[in-house]
Amino acid sequence: MKTLIIIPAYNEEGSIASVIADIRTHVPEADIVVINDGSTDRTEMVAAASCARVLTMPYNVGIGGGMQTGYMYAKMHGYDVAVQMDADGQHPAEELPKLIDQTACYDLVIGSRYLKSTSYRSSYMRRIGMIFFSKLVTLLTRQRFTDTTSGFRAAGRKVIDLYAAYYPIDYPEVESLVYLKRHGCQITEVSTEMRRRKAGRSSITPARSVYYMIKVTLSVIMSAMRYNRTAVIK
Repeated sequence: MKTLIIIPAYNEEGSIASVIADIRTHVPEADIVVINDGSTDRTEMVAAASCARVLTMPYNVGIGGGMQTGYMYAKMHGYDVAVQMDADGQHPAEELPKLIDQTACYDLVIGSRYLKSTSYRSSYMRRIGMIFFSKLVTLLTRQRFTDTTSGFRAAGRKVIDLYAAYYPIDYPEVESLVYLKRHGCQITEVSTEMRRRKAGRSSITPARSVYYMIKVTLSVIMSAMRYNRTAVIK
């Protein structure tokens, strides 16, 4: 399958080269596109020097706008599979074949830190948020999810088309699942490891976490209402 690895990156000059090298080692047949989301450091230069395709946004549009750009690129160039992977080194490239292989049976494959016991450990507050969103999406879609905030995902052609047309803008991982279920997509999770970030720091502060939970909860509920209304009409 023609595979594209999409790496959204904002000020990740300290880790992006090793992430690209890791991908080249484990899935050398895949193409790589780095979405340089208005970085103010040397992310663009380092990624280009590592022989990745780099698409630079004119300013910081956020993860949603960056990922939609990646999916539009995947659709435009006829990729069968598009994988979202973080630029900070948290997603081990050796787990990529596990996700990519399952796209033969599912529209979207999520790398879950919680489907089985793994070495990943998060802060108490972040873990509470992850559990809350997983239970919320499970309730609204009637499908069990364990890691709705995971940014390690492999999408087949149907999802590439859907995400190229629409992708939630701000903290999109949770809402995007309800969106896919509303369009009849088959989604599964596979157990994957996750490491600590190799450089830099997370942009999600405690204050932003509270904003995240309120905003995403409202967005997910509204999306689910549209999903249920569509199902009734059908």
